[in-house]
Amino acid sequence: MHQRTGSRSRCNFRQDVSPLIARLLSEQLADGGWNCAPHESARSSFNTTLCLLEALLAYERAGGRLHTAAARLRGQEYLLERCLGRRRSTGQSITQDRKGGGDWRQFAFPAWWHYDVLWALDYFASAGSDPDARVEEAVALVRSKRDGTGRWPLDTWHAGTMPIDLGERVGAPSRWITLCALRVLRWCDRA
Repeated sequence: MHQRTGSRSRCNFRQDVSPLIARLLSEQLADGGWNCAPHESARSSFNTTLCLLEALLAYERAGGRLHTAAARLRGQEYLLERCLGRRRSTGQSITQDRKGGGDWRQFAFPAWWHYDVLWALDYFASAGSDPDARVEEAVALVRSKRDGTGRWPLDTWHAGTMPIDLGERVGAPSRWITLCALRVLRWCDRA
């Protein structure tokens, strides 16, 4: 849904989102990521950073007129420096979201705004980044969750309103988690 008109780029239902993107770029924190409360915290959030990375990538692919690649790459580095789920200060694994309590090692679809390492890996695969050693632990987790039939289960369900019932249940094989996991593994194995 992209249309170029003169010097203005329109994406997302033909609306000029450049003012929104400019604001988001101005709210990038010193550590490279973003926080949903940028004026209250100097530390970025995994959840917010990943949401912003996806938005910036979509904006770039839609031909957005603002230069966002440098900010997006800084945001990617924020996640990579933390191996997609470790504290930068101590290197300890972060297993739970501070606010929502969700386990980042549990895969959900849809993720809504809840971070998990599969969602992060799927973003990096979609962005065409080269996998490096900092994603190996997360990729190993994805590989470990594959069942005997070659599929991945839906680990958890986050509250939210879906317009249709996907017919998937926690603990059962998930078409959507399997799709994401296979995309991630294809990306890693190509490198």
